Amino acid sequence: MLKKFNQKVTEGFLFTDQYQLSMAQLFYKNGLHEITAQFDHFFRKYPDYGSHKAGYCIYAGLEWLVDWMQNTRITKQDISLLKQHKNEKGKNLFHNDFLKWLLKNGNFDSVNLKAISEGRAVHPYEPLTVITAPLAIAQILETPLLNQLNYQTLIATKAARLKEISRGNVIIEFGTRRAQDRGSIAGVRGALIGGVDFTSNVGISHILKKTPKGTHAHSLVQLFLSLGYTELDAFESFADLYPDDCILLVDTIDTLKSGIPNAIKVFEKLIRKGHRPIGIRLDSGDLAFLSIKAAKMLNDAKLNDIKIVLSNELDELSIWQIIAQILTEAPKEGLDADNVIKRLIFGVGTNLITSLGSPALGGVYKLVSIQHKTTWNGTLKISDNLEKSTLPGNKQVYRLYDNCGKATADLICLAEEKINSFNNYILHHPVEENIVRRIDKKELSSFEPLLNDVLKEGKPVYKFPSIDEIREVRNYDLEHLHDGVKRLINPHYYHVSASEKLIRYRQRLTEKIKMR
Repeated sequence: MLKKFNQKVTEGFLFTDQYQLSMAQLFYKNGLHEITAQFDHFFRKYPDYGSHKAGYCIYAGLEWLVDWMQNTRITKQDISLLKQHKNEKGKNLFHNDFLKWLLKNGNFDSVNLKAISEGRAVHPYEPLTVITAPLAIAQILETPLLNQLNYQTLIATKAARLKEISRGNVIIEFGTRRAQDRGSIAGVRGALIGGVDFTSNVGISHILKKTPKGTHAHSLVQLFLSLGYTELDAFESFADLYPDDCILLVDTIDTLKSGIPNAIKVFEKLIRKGHRPIGIRLDSGDLAFLSIKAAKMLNDAKLNDIKIVLSNELDELSIWQIIAQILTEAPKEGLDADNVIKRLIFGVGTNLITSLGSPALGGVYKLVSIQHKTTWNGTLKISDNLEKSTLPGNKQVYRLYDNCGKATADLICLAEEKINSFNNYILHHPVEENIVRRIDKKELSSFEPLLNDVLKEGKPVYKFPSIDEIREVRNYDLEHLHDGVKRLINPHYYHVSASEKLIRYRQRLTEKIKMR
């Protein structure tokens, strides 16, 4: 772990890439550093996990980004470090006049920020976050913005899919020990936004006003055995100390012949004393098969409300397979399959916190407009790779709802457009603009703008919701997505479109650039 002294450098204003500072100096030397610029943050592709793929993302990370921006400014120590940076000939890479300007202006007090609210379902190509600021500062902000927003969004998306496929059952995040260093802290927040109910990580649980959850490790039983005691002794010791929070890990020796029978003895004893034990945990073997056997054994002991916690490399696909197997096999044991499934709690670790199969969200940060005097001039990237072309100008994103109340498309417009005056909506694919969808106004029940003002001149103009309030937003958006978009495998494509006016604007700007 870094010393606190060094964290002020590594996680402060210099938490950026070298080329951001190199460009900022170039802008300064050319008198361009204070031109007002606008950058859009967006992603081009949903996470693809290989055997399954997301059909939406859940936006997360905004509050922590804004908190970082408001508490970060360049220090004299930072300037001293930059003065030590030499070029290939041994001369100072950063010039004194630039560093003097940076010491005075190295903060985010001049930034305007618009964003979609955390917890909302979001889709490729639409602006999630919009930065308007002096060019040099906006450029330096790129790296920390992408770092903080992309990761939490990635984990929130994975968590939302887990929550959907688990039929709303309780999910506990167990991944801190397997995460990439302290990235787990941000990952836990993203997971809670996405749908996880609790985490085993104690510190961040308390900060986010959640109760940390956990069971015990195999080492507890191993220790007792090595000292000449039994598995039952280990269970009783744990139950004596935590009689109303008792979850026993039953697979250290033999799940069906030892672990569950011993757990039942402990639970019966607790109940006689007036306590309510919570459950058992299965961490190995065929989890669906063992869940059915465990449910039957617990039911036979009149312990029908005891929960069954499952863990061991779980993800969306494995949870889906476990549920499918229980639906098929539980009735053969004389059990109600739905009842067995309802008593399951899923402990998800590595595959969530690392977003296994899709370990990074390809969020990008692109210059879209520059203010020249009182006029805004759109900018864009023209690429041989069509999907890397950008949408210029100051924009708003609208979500369109059909007459069933389901979200049918997100429409990216120029900010000046008044879509409530549209009689017909012409929706162009944002990349392959010749792909067009037309919607009559009569086919829509409503629409809503998605981008909100968050910062104006560095000052908050937006009240950040609690984690629980963000989760309600996520629930609302997922309820209003068509089921096909939420499908685990081969999800239906959700329509993200650009308006006719925006497409024409890009076409004119493209022609103008190519003529130069």
